[in-house]
Amino acid sequence: MRALVRPTSRKLADGELTHLERVPVDIDLAEQQWANYCDALRTWGFDTITVSGADDDLPDEVFVEDAVVMFDDLAVLTSPGAETRRPETDAVGDTLGSLGIEVAALELPGTLDGGDVLKVDRTVYVGQGGRTNGEGIRQLRALLTPRGWTVVGVPVTKVLHLKSAVTALPDGTVIGFPDEVDHPEVFGRFLPMPEKGAAVVVLSEDTVLLAASVPKSAALIESLGYRVISVDISEFEKLEGCVTCLSVRIRS
Repeated sequence: MRALVRPTSRKLADGELTHLERVPVDIDLAEQQWANYCDALRTWGFDTITVSGADDDLPDEVFVEDAVVMFDDLAVLTSPGAETRRPETDAVGDTLGSLGIEVAALELPGTLDGGDVLKVDRTVYVGQGGRTNGEGIRQLRALLTPRGWTVVGVPVTKVLHLKSAVTALPDGTVIGFPDEVDHPEVFGRFLPMPEKGAAVVVLSEDTVLLAASVPKSAALIESLGYRVISVDISEFEKLEGCVTCLSVRIRS
């Protein structure tokens, strides 16, 4: 198992914001939190691969999830909805290509952020909202349908990305804070969480990674028989980030 990560820009505080007010960001603390996050991935069996060509002029580059999505052995470079983020995909594509991974790319006028993509078994839920448009979803569907994936568009109006609102436990149950989810009925099995920001990264069939800021949600998930690993990502949460944003898991 491998995980793609990208270091924190020293200009992180200048990153894009949509639903939050801008507040001061402690860059040194953010760098330490990023290192701790990477340590947690390695502890649970992931080899971390750092994107080459870090560029401090790309404030949001640490949110590598938005630049690429993995589907089995295919890496799909996105077409970010924010113009300032579009250069992020170049180095990501170069890094994945150097690993021998097949790479495809979405193109304008289609836009799609990786944070809008939630995979549950062979279903791909794609949030259509501020960063992802219908043409981006159409292009992704054209790529994935022949590979046996079903792409389902989901309106997103209350948060930045679909995965700002919902993620999925290892058994496929979709979880999220109800006030931020437009259409929970779309997902079949939906379990409400008691706090905002209760996103999970699946580390194994019985272990998930969760932000330290949601202890009530961690307790609920633990009560379902899962091991929860908590990490502090407070500085990234100030920029509308969550635990999923900081890595892309490669399981091929």
